[in-house]
Amino acid sequence: MKFKSNRLTLALASSVFIFSNAVVAASAPLVSIATHDSFFDSIKAHCGKAYQGKVTLDNASGDGFANKKLIMHVRRCSESKLEIPFHVGDDASRTWIITKTGSGLSLKHDHRLKDGSYDVSTMYGGHTVVAGYAQAQAFPADEYSKQLFIKTGIPQSMGNTWQMFIYPEQFTYRLTRQGREFRVDFDLTTPIATPAAPWGYTD
Repeated sequence: MKFKSNRLTLALASSVFIFSNAVVAASAPLVSIATHDSFFDSIKAHCGKAYQGKVTLDNASGDGFANKKLIMHVRRCSESKLEIPFHVGDDASRTWIITKTGSGLSLKHDHRLKDGSYDVSTMYGGHTVVAGYAQAQAFPADEYSKQLFIKTGIPQSMGNTWQMFIYPEQFTYRLTRQGREFRVDFDLTTPIATPAAPWGYTD
């Protein structure tokens, strides 16, 4: 009986320890640094607004962005995550997701099909590896993305680095890798009507 009692005591103590750790983890503050916070907060300040952009640099042809209306919509914001749909004409398949991870900022590309299901190529992106600047952050491709690019037959994309710039009058999304550069600039001085929810999301 004493043996069983000791086992029960140990089990209860273990449960209390796990629960206590969970409470501490849940209440722990977000860990971040000033440049990441400033960058995140500058974008978050535009929450609920949409802006029109234009391709200002693209050294490849046939990517489907030409002559399309380009809209970014800072749609949903929390203390740790921003959801920013990027509409290309009638294509509402793309949403940029910026997340505070505790070791920096993560950028993911949520790609959906029109029925809301995930595209084969989705959730690729990268993570900051340096402090960056309050106005600019870079996201080199993470390991998940590199493996996805191999799997989907575009190994050249393993060298991708995505950059975002936020200034009072302009937001920029930029992709670079060896031999490839793509850039879209959005005019933050003139908000436009917000578009419908992107594919896979609801209002």
